[in-house]
Amino acid sequence: MGNGDQPHRRYICSFPDCPAAYNKQWKLDAHMCKHTGVKPYTCESAGCGKSFCSQYHLARHELTHSGVKPFLCTAGGCTEAFTTNSNLKRHISRTHTQEQKKYVCKVEGCGITFRKNKQLKSHMCEQHTLLPPYQCTFEGCQMRFTFPSKLKRHEKVHRGYPCKEEGCAFTAKTWTEYLKHRKELHRAVLTCDRCNKVFRDSWALQQHQQVHSETRVVLKCPRDGCDRSFTTPFNLQSHISSFHEVLRPFACTHEGCGKTFAMRQSLQRHSVVHDPERKKLRKPRPKRSLASSVCSAFTSFPAKKFVFPHGRSFEVQ
Repeated sequence: MGNGDQPHRRYICSFPDCPAAYNKQWKLDAHMCKHTGVKPYTCESAGCGKSFCSQYHLARHELTHSGVKPFLCTAGGCTEAFTTNSNLKRHISRTHTQEQKKYVCKVEGCGITFRKNKQLKSHMCEQHTLLPPYQCTFEGCQMRFTFPSKLKRHEKVHRGYPCKEEGCAFTAKTWTEYLKHRKELHRAVLTCDRCNKVFRDSWALQQHQQVHSETRVVLKCPRDGCDRSFTTPFNLQSHISSFHEVLRPFACTHEGCGKTFAMRQSLQRHSVVHDPERKKLRKPRPKRSLASSVCSAFTSFPAKKFVFPHGRSFEVQ
């Protein structure tokens, strides 16, 4: 990165050996997800629950629920509108930009020109009764396609998405159904090679492995007069919410219990007490403050003191 770019890239990644720098805070937030795996911004629309790395990406996603399309095409006579500026630019480029058309139909009396070769091929098949070259090979199916990619996509209708786990005969009709099956029945189990403790995802395993590290990162509580320290950002944030901010929004719904917790994961661990089959309670995620989102997203930093955008900080020993 040249010196001339430096004044415009003041949001710098604090992870060791990472040179990334950005000119906007949301771009840095999105980049941090690559290091932490945490997506703190969750869509609260009914039945959605998708999570995103930045407030910007969440706001853009929420437009799909509201139906609002703020980016209007300004070309004369065009009434198209889009949810993102990138989609608007793509529309203008494809529809209104005058590019040289270099692919010409050579059928006598036709002469139509196209910008792309695949457009010409599609035209030849549709207008000049030339059969598409790629035919489905499944018995009884007469479908033909102009491009191999479309044939491959079509064949999934017949073949589906078979589970690759040994001994599992499940075949999903869609890729989404396949991913759901994998997550529910064949979710990867990761084991710590030091103590054989089992985890469901790599981020949780990495956090746990700090316990065995000879040079453990220690996060000190930033509150005045508090000398508590922790080895993970999760435990630090749980401590701040429980003892300093007295925020315990996650309540156990089991009859006669009434215990409350600062973190959703703590409630899930507690729920095992009431459920012999170890089925975890599921509660909707509440809106979180920027402070809470940022604090729970970071893992470890080389600097002795890290200051969040909202003014709070913690020390790393």
